Amino acid sequence: MRFTLSLIIFLLIYSNTEAQNTETKWYSESNTNGIILQNSFPKGGLYEGSKKRYFNYSCLVFFSRVINQTKKPFELTVDFPADKIGIPNSPNTFVKLFLSSDKMTLEKQSLFNYGLTDFDSLDDSTIIQKTLEPNEEHLFYVVAVFYQTRNDSQNENRGGNRTELVLEGENLFYRMLPQIESMHCGKINFKD
Repeated sequence: MRFTLSLIIFLLIYSNTEAQNTETKWYSESNTNGIILQNSFPKGGLYEGSKKRYFNYSCLVFFSRVINQTKKPFELTVDFPADKIGIPNSPNTFVKLFLSSDKMTLEKQSLFNYGLTDFDSLDDSTIIQKTLEPNEEHLFYVVAVFYQTRNDSQNENRGGNRTELVLEGENLFYRMLPQIESMHCGKINFKD
């Protein structure tokens, strides 16, 4: 009886401790001269898109984290082109990238779609412009919406299950293989 009671108490304490664990496992992480870029794994599924012109919608939600560990503030700018991107070997399948205006926090990482619920604003053009002081960070959502131009192309390969924000010099690039090998999407400008 005492063993069973001890086991139950241990399991309750262990499960409560594990539920509070907010350590993130990143798909990719880089440190370039004190600028840390971390990129999440995907979450997502079906998406209710307009059935007037396109079919078989789905989406993946990612988030990126930019940390300033330098001694100077810098302005972070991220902006995706409004164009759709064709998927290789699937002529009727496309992806479009969006930045959500919702605020991402590390506390949301265990939630479905990382807690993102407002998909109505995905048709709006969004840009991120934020000054990061030393030892400051910024997290933001990236949503990849996949769709097809023909209703009968439902089983075509859509790909793109990993993404990453990459810094080269002062320029930011976004990768989503095989669709996007490297797409310019912003800058980091140090302030004097």
